[in-house]
Parts: sequence; C-alpha cells; structure tokens
Amino acid sequence: MNVVKRPDKRAERSRRTREKIVEAARELFLAQGYGATSLQEVADRAGVAVQTVYFVFGNKRTLFKDVVDTSIAGDTEPVATMDREWFQAACAAPSAAEQLRAHVRGTREILGRVAPIMPLIAAAAATDPQIAAQWPEGPDPRYTVQHAAAQALAGKPDVRTGVSVVTAADLLFGLLSPQLYLLFVQDRGWSPESWEEWALATLTAQLCAAPR
Repeated sequence: MNVVKRPDKRAERSRRTREKIVEAARELFLAQGYGATSLQEVADRAGVAVQTVYFVFGNKRTLFKDVVDTSIAGDTEPVATMDREWFQAACAAPSAAEQLRAHVRGTREILGRVAPIMPLIAAAAATDPQIAAQWPEGPDPRYTVQHAAAQALAGKPDVRTGVSVVTAADLLFGLLSPQLYLLFVQDRGWSPESWEEWALATLTAQLCAAPR
C-alpha cells in the first residue's frame, strides 16, 4: 500500500513568510537605503510582527545578506549558480554560439535583479564592517562562474581559434558585469533586451569563429 506524503503546511507557511520579509526588505532597501530602513518598517511592509523578522533572521545584516543572495538566485532555494538548470543547460549546448546565447540570457535575468542593489552593497559595506565581513576576500564568485562557462566554451567546435580559457573568462567577467549593465541600462537608458543583444553580439564576435 502506497503511503501518500502530506505536504508540510508549517514548512510552507514558514517559506512564504520568509519570502514576504525578503521581498519587503528588498523594496525598502532600494527605496530608502540600508541604513535608513528599520526592521519595524520591513515587518510592517511584509504584514508580520517585528518579532517574526528577528526570529527568522536574527538581525538586519543577516536579512540584507539574504536579500542579496535571493536576488542572485531568483528564489530562496539554496542552489549555487553553477548548479542551476539554466547554467548547466547553457554549458551543455552543442556550439559556442548557442552556449553564449543561453548564457547571456540567463545572466541578463540575474543582472536585472542584482545590478540595482550593487550600490546598496557598497554603501552598506562602507558604513558597517560586519556587512563587509559577510563577503570575505578571495576569488570573486562571479568570476568563478564565468570561468566555468569559459571552460565549457573551450570544447565547442565553433570557438574562435587561439582564445584561451582565461581570456574567455575575462571577457565574460567584464562584459557581463553589473557595472557595465547599469551603465547601459540605468545611465544610458537602454532596455535590458537591447543590452542583451549588444552583449551577445560583442561576445560572439570575440569568442566564436567567423562563419564560413
């Protein structure tokens, strides 16, 4: 006899509460900054008691870190970028051109969420050493991701001759950076779709062999 496992309603409620708090905090941090936002304001926006915010996150620094992490991931699942389905599917594409198309699209979706909070991270870290300590010095996680993508590119039949993995990783790291995305989309008013088209065309020219 098969036993039907009932959904854990308590766990689902906890997940939803956490998501509401994170979304409320993200909105307030973007609107008025990290320092000017209180946990009471976050609780009010999320529709929960402030004690709930403290119970789930402990303090504002931990909540801020969660806002950043979920902005990168797009959800609350503890899955690293390189283990995400979109990234693995891009790396498994049969050609460099197809991989770049999927990779730039996936990166654009991440940058749309992350780029607006990059100035917040810098400002918060400058005024709160404990915020800065949440991102310890070492290899940039974003470069690690782009290097893995470059390694996958290296094995594709249409990759440009003479382009090393390091050069490919540097180009991906630089051209797909939050800073460059903000320069075009926020400062110059490009649409995210226009930025994606430009980034793909530029990377394709640099990393793919010219069609015969």
